[in-house]
Amino acid sequence: MRFIPSFARLGATMLILAILALLRPGGALAQEALQPLLQEYQAEIAKPSRSTVDGVLAALLAADLPGTAEFLLRWQDRGVYERTEDGLFFFAEEAGNGLRLIDLDSGAAVADVTSREVNQIRPNSGVRSVIAAALVPYELNAPAPERRAAALDAIARSSEASQIAPLRKSIETESDPGLKQRKERLLTLLTAQFATALPYRLAAIEGLAGDTSIEARSVLNQLTARVPGVGMVAPEGANIARVLEVGVDISTVEAYDRLVAAKLAPPRQSATDRRDVLAQHIVDGAVGGVPLHQLNTDAARTRAYEVLEAAGTVPPRAAEDEVARAVATHVFYEVYSEPTSEVTTAAEAALAATSRALGLYQTLDLVLDGLSLASIFFLAAIGLAITFGVMGVINMAHGEFIMMGAYTGYVVQLFIPDYTISLIIALPLAFVVTFGAGVAMERLVIRHLYTRPLETLLATFGISIALQQLAKNIFGTQARPLTAPDWLSGALTLNDIVSISNIRVAIFVLALIFLALLLFILKRTRLGLEVRAVTQNPGMAASMGIDPDRINMLTFGLGSGIAGIAGVAIGLYAQVTSEMGANYIVQSFMTVVVGGVGNVWGTLAGASMIGFLQKGIEWFNPSNTLAAQTYMVLFVILFIQFRPKGIVALKGRAAGD
Repeated sequence: MRFIPSFARLGATMLILAILALLRPGGALAQEALQPLLQEYQAEIAKPSRSTVDGVLAALLAADLPGTAEFLLRWQDRGVYERTEDGLFFFAEEAGNGLRLIDLDSGAAVADVTSREVNQIRPNSGVRSVIAAALVPYELNAPAPERRAAALDAIARSSEASQIAPLRKSIETESDPGLKQRKERLLTLLTAQFATALPYRLAAIEGLAGDTSIEARSVLNQLTARVPGVGMVAPEGANIARVLEVGVDISTVEAYDRLVAAKLAPPRQSATDRRDVLAQHIVDGAVGGVPLHQLNTDAARTRAYEVLEAAGTVPPRAAEDEVARAVATHVFYEVYSEPTSEVTTAAEAALAATSRALGLYQTLDLVLDGLSLASIFFLAAIGLAITFGVMGVINMAHGEFIMMGAYTGYVVQLFIPDYTISLIIALPLAFVVTFGAGVAMERLVIRHLYTRPLETLLATFGISIALQQLAKNIFGTQARPLTAPDWLSGALTLNDIVSISNIRVAIFVLALIFLALLLFILKRTRLGLEVRAVTQNPGMAASMGIDPDRINMLTFGLGSGIAGIAGVAIGLYAQVTSEMGANYIVQSFMTVVVGGVGNVWGTLAGASMIGFLQKGIEWFNPSNTLAAQTYMVLFVILFIQFRPKGIVALKGRAAGD
């Protein structure tokens, strides 16, 4: 029995040796080293191509060794070097005039070499895109949020079924709420496209119902894509979308063209085609045995062609009756590219819900655009409505007061670089400048022409041209920037369809402020009382101690000052040029005439009607805004034929005439 202790000692020795072997530092490294695996694909890695990179990536991803993601990143970014003497791969960093090689597995510096001793591996763009796709599972869990976001972008650009599992797994450990939401949404899109379990796929498709984003609509459109088909009977087992009825869903000509494309029927032949073919087969003054002088009827030409067709000289052709028979004996249909009928049914229902939501959001976007345009027209026209309503003066230079206000804002920004402060200063300063210009214009020109409206129009038109030329002489012909503050940049975005710029929102708010301010002035102040008195009956107002001349001056200045503030607001998004006022003078007059002269509420109603109608016309023909403006002018002409006093009837000087 002495062999038993000996056997025990031998077993203990072997166990100790095995443990020591496992604990040896190089043992684990040998089993988990990346370099040996790379050497198996040395040639493919050193000179990668689209035809070889897939095999290398498959081996690396299957092995899942430590450092794989880092190697792929460096390989993609051309940061991997091959040492020419032994073909080993390294990372490298600059060291003086050469490079310092870094071991792939340990991260330790190996040696300093010159650029001649190594070859930098430079994969082309195609290889880099394949590597980037393979990196997605690693990048989804990268420590930097930017890398995780880039991985999601890569999945969105090139979606595959294999991305579902790593994406679902990464959601559990995602700490960023925004990225987690993106991952969950992207998982829904991938599940709807590629999931093998039908219940999960149907649930994902139902989750996309009403989603108006481009990504969701793209997925639903792919699932409901149809391919045209034709045959003697509809194919059994196919996911047929619909059977087309000839003459209703498809014309006879289109149906026969499908037969020709499917090589189920010979091509149709027109009379011209038949004549050309016959001309090519004239033999001894005849075609197919029919003399040329007899080929003056359709029946004779048909008989000649049939002879050539029977002899095999010309290709067979389809006559009209043959076309009808061929179409009648075939079934024309559309089949879904997606073979599962439950999927396409759910996708069609989701797409219908999305179409309804899309129409609703498009209507909302159109309404917001109409409100925005109406607020711009209101700001541009309210000053003109005041001067025109109280004084009866057709001021053709009103657009130039808008231009003066915009240039005032530009000059203020030259001296005050802070755009917020400069805007706060520019608004009241523009009012002061244009108020003064309006008062000067009224005192020097308008007051002498009150009883001569045609001469007033011509005079203000001349002043308009003079102000434009003066602006060109001072500021030049190039557009000048009027920059909005940062808090006005960007847009309020509800989804991919509904959005409105912050500047337009600010203009809308400014229009509401002016509406409230003007109503307060006209209804609650002495100046407003006097203005309304002069508007309704200037003679009676003068007999009550009100100076109509002074009221006219203040009113004209007030209207001009409001135009200046409107110019600052408009200049924040439009080009500030000497001609910018001319772009709004026509709309301003249309707004005043349609709304009702001299009434704030009428101006608001006119601006709303003009703005919404113009946007509605542009919606039908979005590529031609000039046509929309032309139709608007025609509408105004027709409108004033039926309601010459505008939406809100004038209660002004006509009462005193």
